[in-house]
Amino acid sequence: MEVKVQGERWFPAETNFSEELKDLWGNWYCDSEVGTLRSVLLHRPGMEIEGINEENFADFRFRAPMNPVRARRQQDALADMFRLNGVEVHYVEGQRTDRPNALYMRDLMFMTPEGAIICRPAIPARRGEEKAVARTLASLGVPIIKTINGDGYFEGACAMWVNRETVIIGTGSRSNELGAIQVERELRNIGVKNIIRTQIPYGSIHLDGYMNMIDVNKLVIFPWHTTYDCMKQLLELGIELIELPFIDELKQGMSLNFIALSPGKIVMPSGNEKSKNLFMEHGVEVIEIEMDEIINGWGAIHCMTAFLNRDPV
Repeated sequence: MEVKVQGERWFPAETNFSEELKDLWGNWYCDSEVGTLRSVLLHRPGMEIEGINEENFADFRFRAPMNPVRARRQQDALADMFRLNGVEVHYVEGQRTDRPNALYMRDLMFMTPEGAIICRPAIPARRGEEKAVARTLASLGVPIIKTINGDGYFEGACAMWVNRETVIIGTGSRSNELGAIQVERELRNIGVKNIIRTQIPYGSIHLDGYMNMIDVNKLVIFPWHTTYDCMKQLLELGIELIELPFIDELKQGMSLNFIALSPGKIVMPSGNEKSKNLFMEHGVEVIEIEMDEIINGWGAIHCMTAFLNRDPV
């Protein structure tokens, strides 16, 4: 008896995921903090901020009670400014109503050239916010390439793009080594070559508390919080360090908590004249927006904004 063995007679497509991403998933991409911003994800504060008062604000790591009406008005103004500059604004759907920090979206995800890393917040008062973010990303068609799990915890503001090949990852009170390892592994899988590891000091919780990219190859830093090894590696990569010494504006006005709309064009919290002048001296175009009510939750523009799409730099 003759037996014919027939294979499947086809071969898998060996096209890289990133090459198919736009056609199969949509236009979702981020490899910098400064490439022209095209799409963001926000959470408009809901009833979860209604109960913040003089007695409980510290339970949620707030600086002071937050006026809900003014907070929503200030975030709406930010969203309008994004739209005015050609940025598509999406909102999280179905967020929990017992998580006042949920408007600080940067902590809940970290966007990459191939999709989002869903983060796992460090403090119990924030755990669970990430579920609504994951659900919203799925509904938009944004690939989720990793969810921080196991004993790891990691917040998105503990990572910062320098360029397509370089990312800074910090560990501290909001990200442990087990979380950082998971993020590093995913980034290396998608072609990031330089992972610069650094300690986040006791006086800060996230990298954007003391550093932020303001233009291609330009990083603004609060020098007393940066580590020597981290800055040395950046200098060796050709990154210009702009030192901001104004601790009053940094801490009280959150002058480093800005967003680059495009290389050398930022939107920052108003009322930080010394910082604004420093940025302008380095050729940066500055848009100011009122954020004093949002800052009562120890966050501002950068904290509230999750990138979904930026042009490659």
